[in-house]
Amino acid sequence: MHISTKCSVAIHCLIFIYEYGEKKKVTSELLSLSTGSNSVTIRNILSSLKKNGIISVKFGTGGATLSCPLEDITIYRICKAIEPDFISKLFGIHSFPSPLCPIGRNIHNVLNCSYQKIQNDLSHSLKSITMKDIISDYHYHK
Repeated sequence: MHISTKCSVAIHCLIFIYEYGEKKKVTSELLSLSTGSNSVTIRNILSSLKKNGIISVKFGTGGATLSCPLEDITIYRICKAIEPDFISKLFGIHSFPSPLCPIGRNIHNVLNCSYQKIQNDLSHSLKSITMKDIISDYHYHK
């Protein structure tokens, strides 16, 4: 299973924006330094978060702030904003099983049943963890 590191970087950015967005201008360059990621990558992440309504970015001068309450920002919402089809890409099924084999002929349907349950369970878990929880963990481990 794989969820892109961009989702972790996005969460890092959101914590930074929450902690400092009201006190200073949070720019992609500043977030780039904090995350160790390229500023272009950061701008793409911020753009995705903005399109989803998670953050606001001041036009011209820059500076990001949160646009909604922490309770409304789930890990699922963040990942979906960054990579809209992340759930469907969790599992790959081999493309060309033999249609002559009874297992090969049915493997896609069989695996899809199990994988769909896992995807549903993961979606539910990701929807249950909010930025409020993550910020709380950040303050606990600070």
